[in-house]
Amino acid sequence: MYSYDSTVRYSECDEHGNLSLLAMLNYLQDGSIFHSELLGRGVDFMAEHKQAWLIAAWQIEIERLPRFNEHIVIETWCYSVSRTLAARNFVIRDDAGEQLVRADSLWFVFDFKSGRPIRIPQEQMVFQGTEPRLDMPPTSRRLPVEGSFAEATPITVSELHLDSNRHVNNAQYLGMATNAVAQVFGHEATSQTTNISRICIQYKRQALLGDVIVPRVHAEEGVCTVDLADPEGDTFSVVRIETR
Repeated sequence: MYSYDSTVRYSECDEHGNLSLLAMLNYLQDGSIFHSELLGRGVDFMAEHKQAWLIAAWQIEIERLPRFNEHIVIETWCYSVSRTLAARNFVIRDDAGEQLVRADSLWFVFDFKSGRPIRIPQEQMVFQGTEPRLDMPPTSRRLPVEGSFAEATPITVSELHLDSNRHVNNAQYLGMATNAVAQVFGHEATSQTTNISRICIQYKRQALLGDVIVPRVHAEEGVCTVDLADPEGDTFSVVRIETR
């Protein structure tokens, strides 16, 4: 297991003084990167091998979001590595040790030379630990998108959306989805983040600089599903937001 401490910064908070959803997801993915660096399999190592760990799916359960100036501990561990997929858990705790956020995630190794996912190399097996999986429902790699939808304003991918792999960073899709829900249903639909209990995200393909992403918002009782697709309807990512 890897862990690191932080204090919630003002710049990471929403208008209510809670850690924003985007910042929360950044804390989780930073934990996985710090862990990789500690094990000698970090950003530079992967770049030298023309490879990268990419995420296929998130499942995030939120008990509460920490507040401005609150001390938190972020923990992460890889509990399973198969031929082509690695599974990793995350927890954000408060000073009392209470779990504020729990997450499960599925990852794969992408090879830039071949332009496709590959079998996980043997040297990457250092990630698997002995900690068990969190008590959470199975994490699905397929989120259904059905029924009528409302379309939000298209987004053109800019440099601000990109990470070191030159594609849209995985956390950015969550920001796009919450902004689309707010646009369609009003600001209050996503501003009260204390009402959000679960977020599931599926990543289907990479969005690159200049791509146009059209958010299509599907809503039912207590659930909003946002299909982030190109103008032809080919999906980049699906974000499902469940409320209490």
